Amino acid sequence: MENEVHWMLEATIKDGEEENFRVVMPEMVEAALAEPGTTNYEWFLDDDGKTLHVYERYVDSAAVIDHVDSFHANFADRFLAIIEPTSFVCYGNPNDAARTVLDGFGAVYMNQIGGFAR
Repeated sequence: MENEVHWMLEATIKDGEEENFRVVMPEMVEAALAEPGTTNYEWFLDDDGKTLHVYERYVDSAAVIDHVDSFHANFADRFLAIIEPTSFVCYGNPNDAARTVLDGFGAVYMNQIGGFAR
């Protein structure tokens, strides 16, 4: 667990992009499901259908880089045209290479100071 990296992306779905969101989201989930290093990939939408949270967890920094490379190659243009990111908070221990790719999303890094995961 010491090598795991996870994050929460919060975003707003842009006006008029709800249908495009509902098309691209399942494609992204299907692609992430095929990635062996992705352990969590969960999407949450509030009652008004505008505020989105995406929780992602990876076994290590190499899996993070693989996922982000796939995202850029297959979904970045479409997804980023649909949403407006409001926060990107990263947890865990990403290495320098993973931090470099996550910095492109404006990641804020949180250091664990206590607690546990089973």
